[in-house]
Amino acid sequence: MASAISANKAELLAIANAVASEKMIDKAIVIEAMEEAIQKSARNRYGAENDIRAKLDPQTGDLRLWRVVEVVEEVEDYFKQVDLKQAQKLQDDASVGDFIVDPLPPVDLGRIDAQSAKQVIFQKVRDAERERQFEEFKDRAGEVITGVIKSVEFGHVIVNLGRAEGVIRRDQQIPREAARVGERVRALISKVERNNRGPQIFLTRAHPDFMRKLFAQEVPEIYDGIIEIKAAARDPGSRAKIGVISHDSSIDPVGACVGMKGSRVQAVVQELQGEKIDIIPWSEDGATFIVNALQPATVSRVVLDEEAERIEVVVPDDQLSLAIGRRGQNVRLASQLTGNQIDIMTEEEASEKRSKEFAERSKMFEEELDVDETLSQLLVAEGFAELEEVAYVQLEELATIEGFDEDLAEELQNRAQEAIERQEAAHRETRRELGVEDDVAELPHLSEAMLVTLGQAGLKTLDDVADLATDELIAKKREAPRRRNNADGPPMRRDRPMREQDKGGVLGEYGLTEEQGNEIIMAARAHWFEDDQDVSAKDSAEAAEPQEAADADSTQ
Repeated sequence: MASAISANKAELLAIANAVASEKMIDKAIVIEAMEEAIQKSARNRYGAENDIRAKLDPQTGDLRLWRVVEVVEEVEDYFKQVDLKQAQKLQDDASVGDFIVDPLPPVDLGRIDAQSAKQVIFQKVRDAERERQFEEFKDRAGEVITGVIKSVEFGHVIVNLGRAEGVIRRDQQIPREAARVGERVRALISKVERNNRGPQIFLTRAHPDFMRKLFAQEVPEIYDGIIEIKAAARDPGSRAKIGVISHDSSIDPVGACVGMKGSRVQAVVQELQGEKIDIIPWSEDGATFIVNALQPATVSRVVLDEEAERIEVVVPDDQLSLAIGRRGQNVRLASQLTGNQIDIMTEEEASEKRSKEFAERSKMFEEELDVDETLSQLLVAEGFAELEEVAYVQLEELATIEGFDEDLAEELQNRAQEAIERQEAAHRETRRELGVEDDVAELPHLSEAMLVTLGQAGLKTLDDVADLATDELIAKKREAPRRRNNADGPPMRRDRPMREQDKGGVLGEYGLTEEQGNEIIMAARAHWFEDDQDVSAKDSAEAAEPQEAADADSTQ
């Protein structure tokens, strides 16, 4: 019998060591899984109602089984309780209320429900292995890793990473790239998530950061930090642009990235399945960088609109198709690279636009200020575009315009202020007709024109405004990028439904900042908190009334 028991001991320890080594997890976790399996089998034998514990010595393999029972005066649950007399047989100093150990005879390991024990052990080991995988990969997001393609399921590529598996989703693959089982593949770890089925390791070959990392591997100057990739944009499998800058004036960043006879950039191109890469010198000056980003097209003029985050680029007529690129690719990548929306137009289109804006502004000044066409055109030519600019500019600045004097400047400012007041009065009347409450009009940063826009959107009370998120109130409308079907065709809009982010906020056209939007919404919500305080004060007062009455009765 002794030899059989010792053989079982040796076998248990051998299994524990083998599993821990194979799965690369702590041996203590395997021992704990075995103990749980033995406890489960013992409960099946002695009764599931018993609180049975098992302890397996990791050094000797000795197994101890016991039942935990509570000492009581009168036994109600014979599985978990014992009377004082019986308890003192097990433990001399036992007293009522104690929990004591009732040793159980060792279970014959040969009769343990092997299948049940195996399931418990496998589940524990599987959970420990998943946790180890998550801990190993959770901080490796942004790292390039190499694996072997295990399978392709519904277009998603499953990659064996050695100790774990990753997935390259269909939208994160390079288009038209053939994935063959057994081939090695490099990808960027985009994110690692904890999941019931184990850690989910998401890989990407389409993200611009994958291209950045590949350049860092091929160009020592980037790895050492001498050259920095300031911006990157990709149309995976087709074309890409990167903006680079050198922190050492003696090193050309573009030449270093290209390498001798293009060896460095070609290594990256081959990994990206022939993706053409434009390497562009990055510049602090936004206009210069935009001109570089639109290469190989030649740019005549750049007009920056920092508030609207839009850029107008004027190109010669023969450069239009080159600047836009095939299916708008060149301008789209340049927009991603610079972080601004770029509108491409020819010299003729730019001239027509300027003429139209000039005529519209002149007409507005002519009507609102009641001046002749010459005077209104002179104001526009000097850069004035809004009534507010005329009304609140320094008087001296207005008077220095050729042909103006101080009296004329003062008269124009008075007329501009009167025109603004007329517009405000008209908007106020419209706002009230729409039913926008006066409480809404008292919110900060809102003009009467904005209040009319709120009313037209059905937002008429403080609660209506308070229910909005900041983006819903002030987000700017994103327009579809302009494109051409061919080099000679007229500019067109993309024929697609407008998405929520394209629609913008209710007041998106007014250029309010996020801080101003937050202040408006918080001011609209202020009455909620006042109402809560009033209710709390009322409840406190009502609670105090019975006590006051009781005090009065006791006094009497």
